[in-house]
Amino acid sequence: MSPVVLQEGTIRENSESSRECRDPATERKVKIGLLTGGQDPHYAFGLAMALVATGIGVEVIGGDSEDLPEMRATPGLRFLNLYGNRQGVGAIRKIQTLALSYARLMRYAAATEAKTLHILWNNRFEVFDRTLLMLYYKLLGKKVVFTAHNVNAGRRDSKDSWLNRVTLEMQYRLADHIFVHTEKMKKELFDQFHIDERAVTVIPYGLNNAVPDTDLTSRQARERLGIRDGERAILFFGAIKTYKGLEHLVAAFQRLASTDQRYRLIIAGERKKGCEEYFRKIEMAIEHDESRSRIIQRIEFIKDQETELYFKAADVAVLPYTEIFQSGILFLTYSFGLPAIATDVGSFRDDIVEGKTGFICKACDPDDLAATIRGYFESDLFQHLEQRRMEIRDYARSRHSWEVVGNMTRDVYSGLLAR
Repeated sequence: MSPVVLQEGTIRENSESSRECRDPATERKVKIGLLTGGQDPHYAFGLAMALVATGIGVEVIGGDSEDLPEMRATPGLRFLNLYGNRQGVGAIRKIQTLALSYARLMRYAAATEAKTLHILWNNRFEVFDRTLLMLYYKLLGKKVVFTAHNVNAGRRDSKDSWLNRVTLEMQYRLADHIFVHTEKMKKELFDQFHIDERAVTVIPYGLNNAVPDTDLTSRQARERLGIRDGERAILFFGAIKTYKGLEHLVAAFQRLASTDQRYRLIIAGERKKGCEEYFRKIEMAIEHDESRSRIIQRIEFIKDQETELYFKAADVAVLPYTEIFQSGILFLTYSFGLPAIATDVGSFRDDIVEGKTGFICKACDPDDLAATIRGYFESDLFQHLEQRRMEIRDYARSRHSWEVVGNMTRDVYSGLLAR
């Protein structure tokens, strides 16, 4: 079977690419099908490379966003582009593309020699993925591993429902093994969905190693964003959603800026669908305050090639979330050696070493957040930031390296296949 490439709403068989990616020796040793759902290329890239490094043959099922050169050129890894580019097409075409993507995925599952399918993310029609598609994989005799990046994203996003909980529980119970990123997530799986703890493994969230880190200096990055020497740059980075607590950071910044002209705020990220009214209120709060000229807004999807600009220009990243288990943004921050200030939710307290890699503050409390930011800029961590950057990177690598993640994941695969 040759992979399918979807380009600008079209679907075509890419047999030439398939022949280029097929290596008979590689195919004989393939054991794992890594199903990305066409989401989170950074995590898919890191895990795929880590698994190949352990000697496992990997088939990665993804779309254009995961179709990186390394995915095509790495021995032991076979990439199948079944999703292509699903953005910017009409509603009818989206439905057709989605249906054909599912058909190709089901055909792949039936034909592949991989005995284990590892689901990193579900596809667009989650109810189908959690129920009928899971049953289909099991009927094929596959071992199914599922990474629960969020135990119940519906509850986090205030969109929980009976259907959401029932289908989630069905997917969790049909999976042969579940990966989570924190002990709190494992406990919630047991408390909320009664999942046997022996079927759950806690693995670290791997560091983002797909975003470029060039020789761009902090001074150059600040100049490009118009941040002057002596100004204190605070970064909010990532998708803008209601649980991210951006409104509390804006309020805290306005308190700081009212007494100190050195503070600058960078908001860099895409406003997500369904959060239009939420962000409109934030925009109004910014516009009606005298500090508006000191806020840099890049309200758009930030490409990988542009990401380093914001982290290198900033003095600190702030994660003012109201609810979360664990955030990839924290480890992206660490990968650039940048300290973080985060609210006391989820596992942030476990992942931030006070005074060494950042600080913790109260959630939904602009006054406490403002005081914590002010305290950071008076701390030894900020005063010696350039020396501390490497220490932060080393700390993150020791706890969240893909080598550790790859080895733990491989051991679970081996245990399942040995049963």
